[in-house]
Amino acid sequence: MDRIATLRRIEGALSAFEAGEADLDACERRIRAAVRTFATEFDGELSAYRSDDGTVVVAASEREARERIRRLTDADAPTVRRIE
Repeated sequence: MDRIATLRRIEGALSAFEAGEADLDACERRIRAAVRTFATEFDGELSAYRSDDGTVVVAASEREARERIRRLTDADAPTVRRIE
């Protein structure tokens, strides 16, 4: 899913919440689902990687993912796995 489609889904969730068609919990679930889909469906050089502590980053390689997770979490030697 591209960025524009993701933003439209988020806008739809917020609109439903404002109109009283959804409660906050449902709104949050829809937004979380849109962001997770966006974060894990990349074409080209980037892929999503999850560390052993659950942190997810986008990177061009496993090595780059480990470095990003290291910077974000101060983990010494994080294990990462590509999200398919």
